[in-house]
Amino acid sequence: QVQLVESGGGLVQPGGSLRLSCAASGSILSINAMDWYRQAPGKQRELVAGITSGSSTNYADSVKGRFTISRDNAKNTVYLQMNSLKPEDTAVYYCKADVVVDTSRRMYRYWGQGTQVTVSS
Repeated sequence: QVQLVESGGGLVQPGGSLRLSCAASGSILSINAMDWYRQAPGKQRELVAGITSGSSTNYADSVKGRFTISRDNAKNTVYLQMNSLKPEDTAVYYCKADVVVDTSRRMYRYWGQGTQVTVSS
């Protein structure tokens, strides 16, 4: 079994910064893509940023230039540095990981429990 645990959310003023972390633990052989999603009240969950095992990245247009995704493969951890935060960034942020758990090389998708980010003055 694999668990993803997010941390780093909270309340921040507009223009402020937060750094989210998501650590994967359990029966892990390797991790392929790791992504951050968010879901605001009344809206669908959306992809915020993604990073491959080779550290190629992609971002939603709404966060380009403000958010940076990175990962530490030795720690099975993905980060999301969020700068210049806006009220519209308020949402529950979830991490997702595509994990290979054994030598069959089959990949399984896991989600974290979510962490609340609130941007408000």
